[in-house]
Amino acid sequence: MTFENKLRFYLNGTSVKIDNPDPDTTLLNYIRSIGLTGTKLGCGEGGCGACTIMISSYNKALDNISHISANACLTPLCSVDGKHIITIEGIGNVKHPHPIQERLALLHGSQCGFCTPGVVMSLYSLLRNNPNPSEEEAEECFDGNLCRCTGYRPILDTAKTFARIETNDPYENHEPQENVGCGKADCCKLNNVDTTFNHNFSQIKFKKYDATQELIFPPSLMKYVPEPLHFHNNKTKWFRPINIDQLLSLKSEYPNATLVSGNTRIGIETKFENIKHDVQIYVGDIPELKSWEFKDDGLSLGANMTISRVQAVLKEACNYYKPHQIQIFEALSENLKRFATHQIRNTSTLAGNIIANSSTSDLIPLLLSSESIFSLISLQSTLKKSRPIPSVSFWTGYNQGCRASSEILESIFIPCSNHGQYVRAYKQSKRHYGSRAIVNAGLSVSLDYNSHVQKACFAFGGMRGAVVRALNAENFIEGKKWGDEYVLEQLIEILCEEFQLSFSVTGAMATYRKTLVIGFINKFWYDVTKSANIAALSSDIENSIGEIKRSISKGIQTIGRPDKGNKIVGKPISHASAMKQTTGQAIYLDDMPRIEGELYGAFVTSQKAHAKILNIDPTQALNVPGVKGFFSAKDVPGKNSWGFIVPDDEVFVSKEVFYVGQVIGLIVAETKEIAQEAKDLVKIEYGELPYILTIEEAIEQNSYFPMTPQLARGDVEQGFQKADYIFEGEARSGSQEHFYMETNVALVIPKEDDEFEVHSGTQNPAETQYKVAEVLGITANKVTCRVKRVGGAFGGKETKGFLVAMALAVGAWHLKKPIRCMLDRNEDIIITGQRHPILGRWKVGLTNDGKILAYDLKLYLNGGGTSDVTTIVAEVAILTSDGAYYIPNVRFIAYPCKTNVHSNTSFRGFGKPQALFIIESMMNDVADRMQIDINELREKNLYVEGQKTHYNQTLENWCLPSVYQQVKEASEFEKRKKLAEEFNSNNKWRKRGLALIPLKFGVSYHVLYFNQAGALVHIYLDGSVLISHGGIEMGQGLHTKMLQIASEALDVPINKVHLVECATNLVINSSPTSASTGSDLNGYAVHNACKILAERLKPYREKMPDKSFKEIVKAAYHDRVNLSTNGFYKTPDIGYDFEKNEGKAFAYYTTGAACSEVEIDTLTGDHTILRTDICMDIGRSLNYALDVGQIEGGFIQGVGWYTNEQTLHFPNGNLYTTGPDKYKIPGARDIPQDFRIYTYEGAKLSNLKTIHSSKGVGEPPLLLGCTVFFAIRDAIKAARKYNNISAPVVLRLPATPERIRIACDDEIVRRCRVEKKDGEVPWVIET
Repeated sequence: MTFENKLRFYLNGTSVKIDNPDPDTTLLNYIRSIGLTGTKLGCGEGGCGACTIMISSYNKALDNISHISANACLTPLCSVDGKHIITIEGIGNVKHPHPIQERLALLHGSQCGFCTPGVVMSLYSLLRNNPNPSEEEAEECFDGNLCRCTGYRPILDTAKTFARIETNDPYENHEPQENVGCGKADCCKLNNVDTTFNHNFSQIKFKKYDATQELIFPPSLMKYVPEPLHFHNNKTKWFRPINIDQLLSLKSEYPNATLVSGNTRIGIETKFENIKHDVQIYVGDIPELKSWEFKDDGLSLGANMTISRVQAVLKEACNYYKPHQIQIFEALSENLKRFATHQIRNTSTLAGNIIANSSTSDLIPLLLSSESIFSLISLQSTLKKSRPIPSVSFWTGYNQGCRASSEILESIFIPCSNHGQYVRAYKQSKRHYGSRAIVNAGLSVSLDYNSHVQKACFAFGGMRGAVVRALNAENFIEGKKWGDEYVLEQLIEILCEEFQLSFSVTGAMATYRKTLVIGFINKFWYDVTKSANIAALSSDIENSIGEIKRSISKGIQTIGRPDKGNKIVGKPISHASAMKQTTGQAIYLDDMPRIEGELYGAFVTSQKAHAKILNIDPTQALNVPGVKGFFSAKDVPGKNSWGFIVPDDEVFVSKEVFYVGQVIGLIVAETKEIAQEAKDLVKIEYGELPYILTIEEAIEQNSYFPMTPQLARGDVEQGFQKADYIFEGEARSGSQEHFYMETNVALVIPKEDDEFEVHSGTQNPAETQYKVAEVLGITANKVTCRVKRVGGAFGGKETKGFLVAMALAVGAWHLKKPIRCMLDRNEDIIITGQRHPILGRWKVGLTNDGKILAYDLKLYLNGGGTSDVTTIVAEVAILTSDGAYYIPNVRFIAYPCKTNVHSNTSFRGFGKPQALFIIESMMNDVADRMQIDINELREKNLYVEGQKTHYNQTLENWCLPSVYQQVKEASEFEKRKKLAEEFNSNNKWRKRGLALIPLKFGVSYHVLYFNQAGALVHIYLDGSVLISHGGIEMGQGLHTKMLQIASEALDVPINKVHLVECATNLVINSSPTSASTGSDLNGYAVHNACKILAERLKPYREKMPDKSFKEIVKAAYHDRVNLSTNGFYKTPDIGYDFEKNEGKAFAYYTTGAACSEVEIDTLTGDHTILRTDICMDIGRSLNYALDVGQIEGGFIQGVGWYTNEQTLHFPNGNLYTTGPDKYKIPGARDIPQDFRIYTYEGAKLSNLKTIHSSKGVGEPPLLLGCTVFFAIRDAIKAARKYNNISAPVVLRLPATPERIRIACDDEIVRRCRVEKKDGEVPWVIET
């Protein structure tokens, strides 16, 4: 066999030929290396979708062209031979955008923009295959795309403008013609309704979508004849056979070679698990392995068919065979909808999933229960030998099978179902879509005409090391009558005994996993009973047997009017960079072209939770070709110690590590690949020390940081004496990973005279400048920090971004070369820290009628290994611990705990979300114990005008009661609560709950000197304006608002104003962009600068009323008027002394309220958000569209924290949840089905001393995500009531499916409960 060694493909319509490409290079690395940087690296494991591209290929046998979305981060470059690759750059640009790119930009579907190219390409791939999709298809195409900013609503709205109309529902979308706004039939741009979004601004004109104008498939590729390929480097051999005979020959020669197709498993093993695959055979271009056949007795599928192709064939099969024959096909088809994501389904194959033998495979349970047959083929001598293997014999254990090393899986035969056979598949995962199973099942039963069981096959995944059949249960049920309740009880008892799990079982969740087995059996039992017409089901059971289904998203955004006196401020214009972001032309730091001589840095981090460093030996690493140096504490020329408040951290650990992931050293090499290979070769010798992980352990061992902030008001003890009721309890909030789409990144460039230019993805450029200067031992005036844009931050780049820049600066100092580093997702999560978990232990006293008299609260924060901002978070949490309620006597004290987990840090809300959760948990517990309505309790204690907070700030212009009432009325809360009660009485295993919660959010920096900002404004002779300010654009639209403010203040068109990057040599000593103050501070600084210039130009405007701005500027210049100035602003009237409890802590309050309704499945713990109504008092918005985006995006990020985002550590201190596979942020199908946003219009703004009477809105909506948590709690309460359980609900944050299910505490839970035995250690823990 002869092999070609040239790779041929097309890229965006252009032919590409590469001689002997590197087998270890991914398509993402290649396209970015040639300058196509629109495709982003977000996670490297195919879980976020930022790298989505489209792959087109031609099938000669079928004479058709297929288009699939795929993850470029997993796709091997070598695999694209003969294909056409289309990236974001290939479909449009800013001047000529594709309709998708244009609509997404104009409909505010891009904020930070880092995920946006992937979003565009997912929708593009859908439209290339189906130019007229249904609304459901339009929404589902994003199941593999994560967005941390927008809350997804505008993305879904954009997609639905391309969808066909199927009903007369007013929310249905349609192909827009001209002047149709968002495309909705009831769009506010088509109706003159005074309160509706954007009604009084010019209508948007969309491009019409014409599928015939898309980039064609290259004709030459349709004639292309593939040849066997062989590529290699010094580590890996890569072969591409083109038929089965060639494959068998290669497998005979290399029996241990790894077969690769989609690379969705092998790619992750190689990158994250350091598993070497020296010889790889690509099988994705072998026609025989991708064929299928409808046989008389079943369906034969080629083993290398992709999952998405299998889905299409199953759909055909359901139409081809008779109704009684398709039970297995229907079950498998339904199950595969939740198999991974679109991108993974498009490339992952049957064989890959089967051979991987995952215990939670979505395929294997049904293949087992259907008794499918696998065909293995091999080459023996010169003869092909085939052998069929029943599925029951194929897998012999965890990662074990009967396949010989020389054999390949050729095909899978799935039999037709028989008369009387019923087959169903079930799956429960952490997130409903795009998540691997916790437990799944393939259940089959065959009944005779008397409903007696002839045969049963019950296969379960997630209960052992491999998928297993419940043989005892199968044997028991045979011959029994289906539908007999006594038989079901016995079956459940046998299953409980058959699946014995220990408390410390791998994968954890022992009790929950057992309940899922019983839950699935219950669903199956009653589903078959109904389907087989064995007996009529009671309505409460019949309504509950399926899984929760989600309807098409809908919603409204009702906003206030901008100030009529303004020309541009207040208008909901699109994000200034939106079109650049949707076309992939927005440049992020790692998109910057490489500089001559540039090197790459990789971090060597601690592998121990707490240990002395005995020795560091980089010898092996330094011997790797291309490595230029290793740097550690001894190499720091200036200060190695650093910290935000207390310098208890180090750039490089010198003696003692305090958490896994703490940075010990830096490897610098010619490329990223070399640096990352070498960093693993640095040998660290440790002397291990005892470690503390959890808050409870810290309390037990008295491990605290020195400061214990506290506040008191009134006499708490006297308040308790007067109380009729006294209750005690605790509430615990969890951690939260920021999961900004662009990880921490920096580029440090040494210049002459010890000058350094630092490009950093930071929220805090001034402090980055100072920290780099300190670590190098030079003055700050020799360091310039520049930030163009940041791909999301949420507080995680306020202090943690320093670390990357400081470490790289040390290497650049010594090597005199530029050094770049962008952390991989798993590195970023391990190194940078998260939201502080807080344990609140409370005692509260109330009167008989529900008035709170006294509240005593102790807060325990898990600060991690170093202090970072923990003590300030503690102080802010104390200031917020009253929630929205007046309590005359309070005593709050916070204990920052020192532990050995990653050093926790700033996160959107900065202690306030945790404080709100704790007081609202207390309110719910108290209402339950007093048996009063929770809303009555809230309303009795809600702050009113003129009352003082516990930090002695008088509430003025207080509108929260009105905001709360507006939401209560708009959401029809009382009516829907009664409807929910009716629903709950009619459904046994489905329950609904509602929650309505008010919000008080103080806006200002707690550190007084941060409440200042600067700006620089130039006016050029051509009338153009250049502005710079100290704020960072990280998706919130700050730069857009600054452009509006400047345009308004100078009275020039906004297109005449340009904004340059934030740089410390332009605007000095800037405050971090955080705390919802970015627009307040920088907006006024820009405004003040522009007003100075406007005053200078005023005489010329008065003298030259008919002249253009350009002419006026020239006249002023000729009179030697300075057309450049600085602007400065400091927040007035604030300044709070925490020790004395004096002064004004907050400039103002952003208030709001929200009502959410959820539905839960009490057999699985699954849930969906049916509807959310949010009303925010945001003053007079600078840009209502951007602020609505902040409200929606913040709320959904809060929903993630409250429901599904769970940080888990192994007991040895290593982090388990290191990427999107294990840590689940909300996806597009997790948002409220009905999402309604209102802005409050009744606010008094006369005393609001902010820019244009606007308010900060970046953080507050996040806190309202708690309405979903407490709605879930309300639904659980209904479930417990149904089962006559009166004890208060115990539900810990986050409300994961496991916790929802266990909190129901019904008979199944009690029967399945797994107790911890002496000496058992949990598999994972929350800290």
